[in-house]
Amino acid sequence: MQSANHTDNADFDEIGKFTKLADEWWDRMGAFKSLHDINPLRLNWIEDRVSEYYGSSLVDKTVVDIGCGGGILAHSMAVRGADVLGIDLGEANLKAASIHAAKTGMQKLQFRCVPAETLAQEEPEQYDVVSCMEMLEHVPDPAAIVQACYDLLKPGGVCVMSTINRNPKSYLFAIIGAEYVLNLVDKGTHDYQKFITPAELDQMAMQAGFCRFDMTGLHYNPITKHYWLSNSNVDVNYMMAFVKPQAESLADMSDANRGDHG
Repeated sequence: MQSANHTDNADFDEIGKFTKLADEWWDRMGAFKSLHDINPLRLNWIEDRVSEYYGSSLVDKTVVDIGCGGGILAHSMAVRGADVLGIDLGEANLKAASIHAAKTGMQKLQFRCVPAETLAQEEPEQYDVVSCMEMLEHVPDPAAIVQACYDLLKPGGVCVMSTINRNPKSYLFAIIGAEYVLNLVDKGTHDYQKFITPAELDQMAMQAGFCRFDMTGLHYNPITKHYWLSNSNVDVNYMMAFVKPQAESLADMSDANRGDHG
């Protein structure tokens, strides 16, 4: 039984920014072009992290993609062989995702309109992999989402998250540059005050029970229109990979990776 109204941890103004563009989710030159452009990078990074930890690819892994939007990442993980559930609170987004899945005959892909916290109560420790990409900076309580990610994972499961750092450079690049100069995303898509530093995300994850084992930055050159990853620079967009330990002794595995990143 749901013990709380988990839709309280949803900003419906934020959700509306994406649902009003639902018809454009699968237009590769439309409003979500940047997500299509970065998807191969983040997909390969996710599968590499899964393979690094599990010793095998996404094939036959159970995956839940939190804040799946129109299903761009969820669909690509299903193509790689995972059994994927995409969840989102934007019904129009999910409709676009479901229509595309049906058109492409994707059988290993399902969608639900359900809060992550509610799903974590319904299906605790049921997933090999949890992904939460470009979503934490759009909710009132990101720590609650991180906790739900932990609760959804099987012991030994892998969680991957991405968000935007909070500093003057990220304001310049993610808001001024991306929204007003390059028009990579719609104006008003991001709220600088909701950006999350790597140190803050690391702390949320540790409080939930996770151990971090990788982090990388995502970068864009507006002249060449080239995206790439770099472990040495997480100033703006970044991704983190965590594991849910099978035992307390595994908590030491991330000590070498842990540190303060502003």
